[in-house]
Amino acid sequence: MTNKNLKKSEFDSYYGRYIYKISDNIDLIEGFQNGKTKVFQFFNSIPENKLSHRYASGKWSIKEILQHLIDTERIFMYRCFRIARNDKTPLAGFDQNIYMSPSGAEDKSIDLLLGEFTATRYASIALLDSLSEADLKRIGNSNGGAMSARAAAFTIIGHDIWHMDTIKEKYL
Repeated sequence: MTNKNLKKSEFDSYYGRYIYKISDNIDLIEGFQNGKTKVFQFFNSIPENKLSHRYASGKWSIKEILQHLIDTERIFMYRCFRIARNDKTPLAGFDQNIYMSPSGAEDKSIDLLLGEFTATRYASIALLDSLSEADLKRIGNSNGGAMSARAAAFTIIGHDIWHMDTIKEKYL
């Protein structure tokens, strides 16, 4: 399943900032596999002395951004799963800033964070492998708006790109 046929009615316009970062006609599973490699290589290439850098007061460090990618993937794959299984219960949003302090990202090594990212990504790929095209096209209610299971998954790929671009632009 590719993003080529993803319709604007399958996601709130807010998520377009991530979905439109993805090249056209990307296969979902391939996008997750390639994204795993890109994220791993990108964060692994950042010098150790830069990993705790914040470009401004109150902004997350690079390690915290990686933790945010992991947390967000878990949440969006949960949304994907619930929607794919035809659960019509509205799914709540989340405050990403609340998650950061208890995550302890700053106290984790880059190897531990990348291991956590990799494990999360493999679990996501396994879930996507188990879903049919019909499952992925199902629409649910996420954070007060319509979202298809596949849009939740594609959002993750674009979200990773968004944050790596931000790091390149503001941190390095």
